Amino acid sequence: MSSADTAAAAGRLPGDPPGGRRAVLVWSIGVSVYFVAVIFRTSLGVAGLDAVQRFHINASALSTFSILQLLVYAGMQIPVGLMVDRLGTKRVLTLGVVLFTLGQLGFAFSSSYAMALVSRALLGCGDAMTFISVLRLGTRWFPARRGPLVAQLAGLVGMAGNLVSTLVLARLLHGVGWEAAFAGSALAGVAVLVLMLLFLKDHPEGFEPAPMPATHRGAAYVRAQIAAAWREPGTRLGLWVHFTTQFPAMVFLLLWGLPFLVQAQGLSRGTAGELLTLVVLSNMVIGLVYGQIVARHHAARLPLALGTVGTTATLWAMPVVWPGQSPMWLLVAMCVVLGACGPASMIGFDFARPANPPERQGTGSGIVNMGGFIASMTTLLAVGVLLDATGDNYRVAFSAVFVLQTAGVSQILRLRKRAARRERERLVASRVSSVHVPV
Repeated sequence: MSSADTAAAAGRLPGDPPGGRRAVLVWSIGVSVYFVAVIFRTSLGVAGLDAVQRFHINASALSTFSILQLLVYAGMQIPVGLMVDRLGTKRVLTLGVVLFTLGQLGFAFSSSYAMALVSRALLGCGDAMTFISVLRLGTRWFPARRGPLVAQLAGLVGMAGNLVSTLVLARLLHGVGWEAAFAGSALAGVAVLVLMLLFLKDHPEGFEPAPMPATHRGAAYVRAQIAAAWREPGTRLGLWVHFTTQFPAMVFLLLWGLPFLVQAQGLSRGTAGELLTLVVLSNMVIGLVYGQIVARHHAARLPLALGTVGTTATLWAMPVVWPGQSPMWLLVAMCVVLGACGPASMIGFDFARPANPPERQGTGSGIVNMGGFIASMTTLLAVGVLLDATGDNYRVAFSAVFVLQTAGVSQILRLRKRAARRERERLVASRVSSVHVPV
């Protein structure tokens, strides 16, 4: 029986890795790195008030931490994608762990605002290397049909890191103090680094990627790699899906959710924190559902993404236009729906994955991953500027979300037919080539 027949009998495409228990083990080590990275990324969300006191800064300076971190993260996505394609997962993840652990450790002992900014930038640089690497690890160890579920599970583990930051790090911070809490959490980075160096492998035996030709070097090759990924309609569609779906929840969780719930809605900090936790829990549950749906019904990708955008816009608008303070049921519904933003953004990678060959997967994923973070940075800044300009009028400031959603949806609708046609062409070509695989 040929390798193509063996793969077909197992429900795999020709050349697909077999998956199995070992794949789960190796992938779990990789995703644990992403888990720790998200804990470090979101740690400032529970330490904002402490940071104001420690560094003697105002709210605008505090928001600079988040914007700088996202700026570095987004700016690193294409370089990281190229690095993953060229160097492999293990090397890039190793560098990422070292950088984000040093960043967290530096933040623990920062005595000045400038030093703290440098530490957060370093953390953002290391964090930027994790998710693309984990996505690449999944494509190297699992069959293509498992791709959507594996990607959603990775996102779910990331949200679990957010939950740890919200529930555990917050208590440590107020129990043992700033330096002990942040320095102690940095030990998690050391732990995953050891695990990764000992047990992580880029791919299973017998599924090594083809060696990269010597001509695939230098600036000309880099430009060609980026241009080739960008020319694929699926890559651009994936970017705009990620752009349009992810950012409302990011903006709410990273910075503006707590002030909105406390200042505009009159809730206590404790109740507002519980609603933020609800967003995280909702994300974890919906991620599992979306992963199963997309894995079984590939045509559901775009309806799920657009449906999430429409529902998010509706539930975001209702508290904004509600006269006076919104009822609790509405705020709960809003937070539950915001939990779908992360899982919906993962669908973007499922448009880019079939659009790019294996040697360009990292580059394509890097382009897609820029989308949501660019939208998040833009909205974080726009909301802050509008709040300052209107005297903390959240109705006006939060309306900035609709501008970016409208822009994103228009691009999705423009690209959807071209991406679908190109994906069908690639699928037909892969089936034809599998017929000619030698016995």
